[in-house]
Amino acid sequence: MPPPAGKLTALEAFMRRFRWLALLAVLAVVAGACGGGTTATTSAPDTTGAADTTAAAETTVATETTGATETTGATETTATASAAEVRAPDCDYGGKIESVTAPDPLTVVFSMCSPVPAFQQIIAFTPFGIQPSEHLEATGGAPLDNPIGTGPFSLGAWNRGSDIVFEANESYWGDPVPYETLVFRWSPESPARVLELQSGNADYVQDLLRADAESVATDSNLQVLPTLNPNIFYLGIATNDLEGTPYEPFDNLMVRQALAMGIDRQQIVDNFYLEGSEVASHFTPCAIENGCQGDEWYEFDAAAARDLLAEAGVEEGFEATIYFRAEARVYLPEPTAVANELAQQLSENLGWNVSAQVVESGEFIETATADVGYPLYMLGWGADYPHITNFLDFHFGEANPQFGTAHPEIYESLVEASAISDPAEAAPLYEQANNAIKELVPMVPIAHATAASAATASLEGAASPNFGAPQFQFMNPGKDTLVFVQAGEPISLYCTDETDGESLNACQQVIEALLGYDLEGNVIPKLATGCESNEDGTEWTCTLREGVTFHDGSEFDSGDVITSFGAGIDAANPLHVGNSGAFEYYSYLWDSLINPPPAEG
Repeated sequence: MPPPAGKLTALEAFMRRFRWLALLAVLAVVAGACGGGTTATTSAPDTTGAADTTAAAETTVATETTGATETTGATETTATASAAEVRAPDCDYGGKIESVTAPDPLTVVFSMCSPVPAFQQIIAFTPFGIQPSEHLEATGGAPLDNPIGTGPFSLGAWNRGSDIVFEANESYWGDPVPYETLVFRWSPESPARVLELQSGNADYVQDLLRADAESVATDSNLQVLPTLNPNIFYLGIATNDLEGTPYEPFDNLMVRQALAMGIDRQQIVDNFYLEGSEVASHFTPCAIENGCQGDEWYEFDAAAARDLLAEAGVEEGFEATIYFRAEARVYLPEPTAVANELAQQLSENLGWNVSAQVVESGEFIETATADVGYPLYMLGWGADYPHITNFLDFHFGEANPQFGTAHPEIYESLVEASAISDPAEAAPLYEQANNAIKELVPMVPIAHATAASAATASLEGAASPNFGAPQFQFMNPGKDTLVFVQAGEPISLYCTDETDGESLNACQQVIEALLGYDLEGNVIPKLATGCESNEDGTEWTCTLREGVTFHDGSEFDSGDVITSFGAGIDAANPLHVGNSGAFEYYSYLWDSLINPPPAEG
């Protein structure tokens, strides 16, 4: 019988690994041209390029000290050639990554355009997970509902509108999963999710409202799982659309400052957030180093807000709409109630006529962040990695259009600070950036939320991690199936091109990155046994784990890393397709896509 679609025969798998050795013979006589973009072709042997990165390494992050793979034999090919690469034409394109090269099957080298102190935290994030080269090519760069990874679970079936079934990966390189099946379901309302738990239909549920968390705490059959992920909920304000057409009157600074003063943020926290939540003094939570440098946000002052509007010439009765999605988040546990509260406050405090409009989640994210189609909208952010760049650089960088035209007063300080390894040295730059955010009001930061998940008392190992999705492989329901209920259905399962939490929760069960996080948020080895930097942090060398297989039976190697990164970061790559095509995390966290299309207009 022929192999199932997407699988490799034993001969094909062998040939896939053999390609590296075969290329070496070819490279001895053939020189390939080097240029921008992603290549699977070869280049002439380079004996004057990178030095021995192992000997030069000054910083080691997430290095596995036990069971490390011996790669000496493979490394001997390093000086001969680079078999595959992602490469920018030069560093003038504005991004962090100059090249990603694979000197041998078990080594990947990231050469950066400038020091990247948060490299290890970024690379551990789920959107930078790795899929097989052949699978990405077979799906045309859009494996939206059929991901193939190396993770503890493989995808069994996605029954749209109902559930997703994952199967334990019997060939997983790590500890075996102690049960057979993981099921994801979704329900938008917190009480309904708790009811699933109480009735025995679910083992773990996410994002509880305050009243539901209090109810769970009194039930001896259940357990509350505190969620300590740093986060921010904000009211976004776009000053103009993608073509530069102003969204009046929000292009007026005094109007935005009036919005900042016209919201009683404490009332929102008191009414809708769990105990321990707080009004945001800054966009970044103070738990993140340098997050609260600079002046605190405006105090609530409705009279001063009306004075500013009068000075700006905005009359009472101005009509505005706040757009939002109904799915609960850690940072926004009751979106509909909060949207109505905000609309009522702005109507009463500013004299406007404000309404709230719910939008389907996928459409909302694309319109708010990529198409810049809403002047006012509710959004938020849960930390992906523990560094201030995850909050400020993502949202206020030059490439992010979601607040309209970006402000150099903000992003120029961020660019300079992001290349400084010493937090104390970077602190004055973050003070400048935070003060500029307060002055220019691209959004109104409202709350840093304390949130909670819940599980049955019998679910062994139940925990809510500080970063990333629940790590279900370490839990044991004492039966064949573990059922998890989240707030909404994933948009797709190709998280290279997704940003919503529901998609990332599901993807993390299947796809792994080179590094990952433990429950406390510390960086740990995953597909790489370790990543080492040179002295100034401009080059990172990752040693890959040997003997790892994908769910389709093919072997993992550095070529898969090159293909996965090329599909995400190189806009000219034929595999750069995805779902929305925005590849926002690649664009924002690495500052820019390689070979970006010309700016519209």
